[in-house]
Amino acid sequence: MAYSVAVTSGKGGVGKTSIAINLGMTLSREGQRVCLLDTDFGLANAHILLGVNPQKTISDLLNNRATMSELPCNGPAGLKLVAGGSGLTDLLKIDENIRNQIIRSTDALCDNLDVLIVDVPAGATDSAIDIIAAADRVLVVLVGEPTSFTDAYTLIKACSLEKNTYHFSVVVNMANNANHAKDTFDRFKNITDRFLDIDLRFAGYLPLSSALRDSIVKRRPIMSDNGKTAETQSFKKLALTISQTPKNETPGLRFLGLK
Repeated sequence: MAYSVAVTSGKGGVGKTSIAINLGMTLSREGQRVCLLDTDFGLANAHILLGVNPQKTISDLLNNRATMSELPCNGPAGLKLVAGGSGLTDLLKIDENIRNQIIRSTDALCDNLDVLIVDVPAGATDSAIDIIAAADRVLVVLVGEPTSFTDAYTLIKACSLEKNTYHFSVVVNMANNANHAKDTFDRFKNITDRFLDIDLRFAGYLPLSSALRDSIVKRRPIMSDNGKTAETQSFKKLALTISQTPKNETPGLRFLGLK
């Protein structure tokens, strides 16, 4: 049965979109049918990092120029992309009703999909919280900085209290090594355990890597080559872990029409 993964972060600049893209490509290389939905409407940049030029975006859906099933374009490694649209002022005015319309419309993708990766806008905005609540699994991108801790905590707290989201996974980005990543996660979990009734799990880490930085500049995701590097192995471990984490099953509107 198809499932959705919301990839989110408390603040921008922590590598969220790059992780969403490479996670999707990893799952696709493993034989899954994967689509990435960029929900940073109006400010979307997943298509830039993928090096693709979508012919249709969410704007076409909202203006009745296309259906959701017509939006996915081909990306590298078999990954499909539904582009959020960039520089389109109409997409900056999306309210709750329109968000719900977009979420409902993903039901049209269900028959041809195994995994929907949702790239969520950074921060604890109403839009981000609604999108996260509609996903089966939640992956929070964290780095070892105080502002990342504070903003990620605020986001998780809002999702927990406002939407009863219970299961969260954390991937630590830009870690020096495995011990540094686990220490970063443990310090963050100590905070959430004190104040929140949630299930927080360590999903893995991505190394502090010039190769990852270069891949963004070159618009060629690190998983394009699928070699046995530290970076690709980290994404393979992350993909396996995420596929095995518990799903959030709170009632309400869900991506892919699943309850």
